Amino acid sequence: MIGRAGETMGDYFERIVDVEVTVEEAGPLAERIVDWMVAEGLITRELSGNGVFSHPVDEGYVPGPHWLRAVDDASPPDWLPDPVAVIVGRNYYVAGQGVDTAAHAVCPRCQSTTVIINYPEEYEPDLEVWQPFEDGIAAWKETGEGIAPCSHCGASVPVTEWQWDPGFTLGALAFDFWNWPSLSTRFCATFSRQLGHRTVDHGGKI
Repeated sequence: MIGRAGETMGDYFERIVDVEVTVEEAGPLAERIVDWMVAEGLITRELSGNGVFSHPVDEGYVPGPHWLRAVDDASPPDWLPDPVAVIVGRNYYVAGQGVDTAAHAVCPRCQSTTVIINYPEEYEPDLEVWQPFEDGIAAWKETGEGIAPCSHCGASVPVTEWQWDPGFTLGALAFDFWNWPSLSTRFCATFSRQLGHRTVDHGGKI
């Protein structure tokens, strides 16, 4: 991948998802985090859609003069990243490229694993296995409550309690850093502390 100083081979994102915030708290918390990032010079209040592909958001905050403070020290100084999109509302998020489901899910009741994509033998999800999860997530997005039954122990488990694979998560607030160099571990930890909640970090390409 080459940064915005040159040509890119696709568009990349690194995402931080707050997995504990409620949908009622998400909007005010997003505003507070934006205020903090602006004060730190990481972003500006200017909005742009350039290089932003965060459904359902089509604009993000343009990087500020000190955006390099958020990334690894080895990042090229001439890199020109794209905006940071802020997504408020219940949604599911998938890392990687071209996949729209979890690879597996662990039942918090019996600790059994339900395999949805049988890597490395298969690279497509078993849609019949995924369907109950998809239905539960759709209900959760709409109402805040949704369940998926465990095929091993029979428990009806809220979708927010299933232990998803690292590339799949649910949350009501997310921040997409489009075409930024890798965010530093220190910045991600600081970001999580600012949110005051547990977060999941992952990335991908479109």
